[in-house]
Amino acid sequence: MKLYPLFIMLCLVTVSNCFAAEKTTLRIGIQAGGTVEWELSALPAESADFKIEVHPVATAEAGKIALQSGAVDMIVSDWIWVSGLRAQGEDFTFYPYSSTAGALVVPANSPIQSVKDLSGKRLGIAGGELDKNWLLLQALAQKDSLDLNKTVEKTFGAPPLISEQLKQNRVDAALTYWHFAARLEAAGYRQIIDGRGILKGLGIEENVPSLGYVFKQSWAASHTAAVNGFFKASSAAKKQLCTDDSAWQKVIPLTKADDAATQNLLRQRYCNGGVEQWGDKEQQAAARIYTLLKAASNSQLTGKSDTLQTGTFWSGQ
Repeated sequence: MKLYPLFIMLCLVTVSNCFAAEKTTLRIGIQAGGTVEWELSALPAESADFKIEVHPVATAEAGKIALQSGAVDMIVSDWIWVSGLRAQGEDFTFYPYSSTAGALVVPANSPIQSVKDLSGKRLGIAGGELDKNWLLLQALAQKDSLDLNKTVEKTFGAPPLISEQLKQNRVDAALTYWHFAARLEAAGYRQIIDGRGILKGLGIEENVPSLGYVFKQSWAASHTAAVNGFFKASSAAKKQLCTDDSAWQKVIPLTKADDAATQNLLRQRYCNGGVEQWGDKEQQAAARIYTLLKAASNSQLTGKSDTLQTGTFWSGQ
């Protein structure tokens, strides 16, 4: 009888002696058809540290609400939003996912060859007045003393609407999200500049992620092994989709693209967004982008904080 209490004591000291440790469930909010869905579909079926519970969200804003309410543990969003939350006392933080941003697209026979040629033209803009691609494009144009707000006829709308406006010749150019731009390019439209090109034009050479996984820092501190395991698995899944044709074939239905040209360009753009380096140089470049966006939006996008908030980027690895 004296051995029984000893057995219990050993179990308390090391659970693995008696029972299999329970995996941490990661509740991730995702939009149907997005690249996060592609990546999650390519994750290994089994993981030692975590299991995924997918929570569909209708829009990016719905994902933010789900995260803030505690309905999910993690979403993909941008670090500008995270910095704004931290300025309000929240402890959300960001881990890089993709550096692929938007692109400026025109018809193949368009006379527009550069940003300067937008003057006097009709421009369709995916999102609203505070869309980051639009703000940064304005900053780039200002280097050539061009005020796009005054010199172009602007149309704002959801990405599908902007694509249709371009196809129906109701706008002369479209500044839209990368996957909508890729679909247009595959259909014969021409890219003038992409998000990375805009940043280079503004003097930022570093590859800065535009999107990342967002979650509570306090939550991650309590589930470090699971969170690190997930990020490692996510990176491996992305590399597999970019190097293994059989793996890519499995996610083609999720792209909702019927032709090979669109499928291939979506894959190329997705893979170009891989974040290979994420350190002090990239984070300092992000701080410079923050300053640019603050000025371009007159603080409407960034909020009152003059600088990117400490802790915006997760350092828990």
